[in-house]
Amino acid sequence: MNPLVAYALALGDDALILSHRCGEWISNAPQLEEDVALANIGLDLLGQARALLTYAGEAEGAGRTEDDLAYLRDERRFTNVQLVELPNEDFAVTMARMLAFSTYQLSLYDQLAGSADATLAAVAAKAVKEVAYHRDHATSWVLRLGDGTDLSRPRMQAGLERIWPHTGELFEASWIDPGLLDAGIAVDVSTLHAPWEESMRGVLEHATLTYPVASQRPGGGRQGIHTEAMGHLLAEMQHLHRSHPGARW
Repeated sequence: MNPLVAYALALGDDALILSHRCGEWISNAPQLEEDVALANIGLDLLGQARALLTYAGEAEGAGRTEDDLAYLRDERRFTNVQLVELPNEDFAVTMARMLAFSTYQLSLYDQLAGSADATLAAVAAKAVKEVAYHRDHATSWVLRLGDGTDLSRPRMQAGLERIWPHTGELFEASWIDPGLLDAGIAVDVSTLHAPWEESMRGVLEHATLTYPVASQRPGGGRQGIHTEAMGHLLAEMQHLHRSHPGARW
């Protein structure tokens, strides 16, 4: 696959799958205001996904649209990190993931806004403002739950422990074509780990939570190897489009 296509697809898949997970909270969040907040965050991520998947389709030159790439690829063709596909399970899990992923994504887009590729730079420049809000929103909840009650604190800690083994994959750069890095098109995500850890430690310390030491699991998402949850997610997300191909409403 064209390295630029693969790069845009991976970033787009991250945003698309997490957007779906955010949407699952609509009507299920702890309060009405949070239903709206998570819906808006999901829409931000969906907008990022649409831009990146559209660009991937154009760069590929095979006539595939954003819908084709979102709804007509099988599980092994998706290259999102496993972190974004994990089931929500608990509100604390969702907030732990949002904090970890948005902290990473903010650094990524901040650097990608200076990409030599004009389209990627434009997508990142717009997205960085959205992701800053995502991180702030997650931070406020992690602080509220971590430094909250005897019930909320252990649940927030458990949420962190649940997602932590999957965070290492965010900083695995072997899947990125060296030519994209040399040309200043892509970002070397391995360089983002140190600032990410510093930021995460600061938030967790303020929230009176323990920085997890869970062992990292081998990441396979970028190679199309996913958790059991991914198949269920795609079955739900793709069902309507596949059942009624070409339908418009």
